[in-house]
Amino acid sequence: MAVKMKCGITLTLFVLTASLCLPSSAAADHSSSDAAADFVKKTISSHKIAIFSKSYCPYCKRAKAVFKELNQVPYVVELDQREDGWNIQDALSGMVGRRTVPQVFINGKHIGGSDDTVEAYQSGDLAKLLGIAEEDSDDL
Repeated sequence: MAVKMKCGITLTLFVLTASLCLPSSAAADHSSSDAAADFVKKTISSHKIAIFSKSYCPYCKRAKAVFKELNQVPYVVELDQREDGWNIQDALSGMVGRRTVPQVFINGKHIGGSDDTVEAYQSGDLAKLLGIAEEDSDDL
């Protein structure tokens, strides 16, 4: 674009759009979000018990303790220990409507977070979902 100034000098301005001068990260973001969603779906479908957690989170520790009480070993994905943890958490948020951790799945079914898991444990629903005999339990 040429602009003529009052002093008689003509300036030529070059207008470039961001897509022409900068590499687009939109495609990479879309690809990584697809990969994260695929990972979440595969993890949930491949494991009887899947917990998406953060290693330092007290609510996550509480949910994991429930399964220890039931002598069950969940498959745990510690999001804070993975480079793609943020993307996985975004994918979970899109699937379950919550961004918080933990997110617990049993036999492909979303149970919920820590409070939901403890409540299901105390009511006996968790043992039923897992197909195990309910044992005496301590309050968590």
